[in-house]
Amino acid sequence: QVQLVESGGGLVQAGGSLRLSCVASGRTFSSYAMGWFRQAPGKEREFVAAINWSGGSTYYADSVKGRFTIARDNARNTVWLQMNSLKPEDTAVYYCSAKIDYYSNNYYSTAPAYDYWGQGTQVTVSS
Repeated sequence: QVQLVESGGGLVQAGGSLRLSCVASGRTFSSYAMGWFRQAPGKEREFVAAINWSGGSTYYADSVKGRFTIARDNARNTVWLQMNSLKPEDTAVYYCSAKIDYYSNNYYSTAPAYDYWGQGTQVTVSS
């Protein structure tokens, strides 16, 4: 069992940056593959970025590639999403997710693959 708490959302102008953080409870954070998803009003939840247990493998949605960076620190039970060059279409609630993965090199880009979810943090990008 793991609990995920996101923070770092807010209101930013287009072209600006935000860094989202997700802190996980428990002692086995390193055994989880992690992901970030987002959901805009009236839309389905969509994949943003994923990272394997060590941080050595990352994967991004095409819409954020080159602008967003996912990283993790297992000693701090934390995964981050650095978001640069933000656009109004990035406006959404951003969710952190965890999948029990026991040290594989895999990452996962579909929501049903994940076992745990945070409560979400709102990101609003104004034009």
